[in-house]
Amino acid sequence: MFEGKSFFEILAIGGWTLYLLFALSILSVSIILLKIIEFKRKSKIKTDKLLTKIKNSLMKGSITGILDYCQLLNTPVSNTIIAGLIRFSDFGDSNVEDSMRRTITKETVKLEKYTTILATIGAVSVYIGLFGTVLGIIRSFHDISLAGSGGISVVIGGVSESLIATAAGLSVAIPAVAAYNFFTKAIDNFVVEMEYSISALKEILDMAIKIGISKNGK
Repeated sequence: MFEGKSFFEILAIGGWTLYLLFALSILSVSIILLKIIEFKRKSKIKTDKLLTKIKNSLMKGSITGILDYCQLLNTPVSNTIIAGLIRFSDFGDSNVEDSMRRTITKETVKLEKYTTILATIGAVSVYIGLFGTVLGIIRSFHDISLAGSGGISVVIGGVSESLIATAAGLSVAIPAVAAYNFFTKAIDNFVVEMEYSISALKEILDMAIKIGISKNGK
């Protein structure tokens, strides 16, 4: 049916709906690649490893060094820990939970950026494809009524061509929905790690206070 036709000729068969789906597919793939790179960068160090490094640094009485290291990492967990360490550095106590939870809220918003666009693309692409198919079928019957002939073969040919819009809609929607679910789970994992860092850092700071490390790392 599409032998010998170029990509843009196939798009033309489906009408404006296929052009719209093509644009949405480009947007979807761009967001997926962007988020994969972002999440990979933000998970470049394990939380336990980071907390061990912080503990060892605090036991030596150094806060500045570990703050600089966390800022260099710039991950959701390290930024959450920075908020707790700054609180500890300023006030010399381990009551850091409120500061860290505010940072968790900010980091979660950053992690969720663009993911709702994926969810929207996944939801509407199928309907756009179906709409294109319906328009194609209407156009096929309209052409037959004008020609006054052609029979069932013409109808079937027109319907088969218009169904490309449905197939295109599904091909855009399925990866978008799968990626959205994957990223949602990844974000949940980031949140769990950030929540875990609160209790773990509080234990480390309590230990630091007991051995005499307090405000400004002294």
